[in-house]
Amino acid sequence: METIIFKELNLSSEIQKALSEMGFEEATPIQSKAIPPIFEGKDIIGQAQTGTGKTCAFGIPAIEMLDSGVTGVQVLILCPTRELAIQISEELKNVSKFKKGVKILPIYGGQSIDRQIMALKEKPQIIVGTPGRIMDHMRRHTLKLGNLKMIILDEADEMLNMGFREDIDTILKGVSTDRQTLLFSATMPKEILDLTRLYQKDPILVKTVHKELTIPHIDQYYIEVREGSKTELLCRLIDAHNIKLGLVFCNTKKRVDELTSALQMRNYYAEALHGDMKQSERDRVMTKFRKGQIEILVATDVAARGIDVNNIEAVFNYDIPNDEEYYVHRIGRTGRAGKTGVSYSFIFGRDIYKLKDIQRYTKSEILPMNPPTISDVEEVKLDTAIQEVLKLLETSEGYTKYTPVIERILTESDDATTLDVAAVLFQLAFNALDNKSYEYSDLDEYHTRYKKDGMVRLFMSVGSIDHIQPKNIVQSIASKSSLSGKLIGEIDIHKNFTFVEVPVEFADEVMDSMRSFTHRGRKVQIERAAKRQGKKKSNKASRRR
Repeated sequence: METIIFKELNLSSEIQKALSEMGFEEATPIQSKAIPPIFEGKDIIGQAQTGTGKTCAFGIPAIEMLDSGVTGVQVLILCPTRELAIQISEELKNVSKFKKGVKILPIYGGQSIDRQIMALKEKPQIIVGTPGRIMDHMRRHTLKLGNLKMIILDEADEMLNMGFREDIDTILKGVSTDRQTLLFSATMPKEILDLTRLYQKDPILVKTVHKELTIPHIDQYYIEVREGSKTELLCRLIDAHNIKLGLVFCNTKKRVDELTSALQMRNYYAEALHGDMKQSERDRVMTKFRKGQIEILVATDVAARGIDVNNIEAVFNYDIPNDEEYYVHRIGRTGRAGKTGVSYSFIFGRDIYKLKDIQRYTKSEILPMNPPTISDVEEVKLDTAIQEVLKLLETSEGYTKYTPVIERILTESDDATTLDVAAVLFQLAFNALDNKSYEYSDLDEYHTRYKKDGMVRLFMSVGSIDHIQPKNIVQSIASKSSLSGKLIGEIDIHKNFTFVEVPVEFADEVMDSMRSFTHRGRKVQIERAAKRQGKKKSNKASRRR
């Protein structure tokens, strides 16, 4: 099936304008397959991985199909975590930016329920929430679903893994059967199929098929980096590895333009390439890139099709692509003509799920690495300058005319040596050539404080005597913090206490968010486990994820 350009869909001018502003040109495979039948009113089972554009796959038709003549909630979206609820609502607000009167409200645990009740009185048409809090509002009769037209289950398999099955049943049984039901899941276990049989009407299976993907001769790395430090990281990598011809991929046209401007301000020879540019302009940029007159080309996936340049030294995934095949197409631009290429992917937070999917489908290893420090970059630049001086000394003549200048400097200085003069002149020349500056940012702080492969063992004052189960702990942590249940490590339940492993970078957030955690009416203490509590295990209830 061919991919659809958004302009080919029968979308309102307001949605088209929003998508264009967001920089989206081309629908992802799941969007191309799901949007048309959703518009036809069909129930959908969408099988696609995290980060493949599922939110717009259901969000665009959900917004377009809102009835302005009906008040109250028309669309309910269920998702497993607070973080995802916020993420979905923000993306849908961007899509509906130019649609007047569209109100979208995220509802999740850990937020003031009184504030949510006040927000519900504003009669939003779209609710995005976690099952527990949605069910709470339904019990209180503060969430009225009499006019519901569409219900969407996003990451359904994750919700089941977290123990939300009973909540989902309660919600679906409590709303009108005269509705459109959309279910999206990365996997299709028996429990998901049970849900579809119970709550959907003749659903259409929409599935993204993955090709056999292989990546030869390319060293692949990923670096964890916060959004605000991506440009700094890119500049350090370019200079630390002395990249003379690099290709940077962003997911949107807006990002391409912003990054290109930022690189140009830092004195890099950078140009943009995206779908809003005229063909003549794109041809001009590509000609310069092939001739090596551009150091860094910043592009979107669509615009980069057809790039056939053999000497690209590195590909940078400034944004992780929404589809595994895009990743392969991107990094395949390097490592051509028998050479070994290299790719660097910038990730943070939920990007780790996309990266795992990419590794699984490409059957390749993407290795973690630390960002170059400022001193690393300076060392490379000094070494390059030294090699340049040595080359000039070997191949050039005619320096003797400057001997009187050096003698004059030595005469007018009280105690300078020729070595001192050479050092000063080298510094002047080096500073003149090195016109790119670096910042000490949270890029350095983040990798000083955290080790990517580390897990922290937390102690909880609740155990098997309190009838707690691993799913209760997973559900609580995932709903109250930004840590996904997939990343929670071993849970070791003893009679009176429990140990749970979490990634070190999430430890403080998990402890802060769980301060108010209660189980069966009793407050549970949570803190870092002492080393002496280490490795003792219980046979009663242990689970490894």
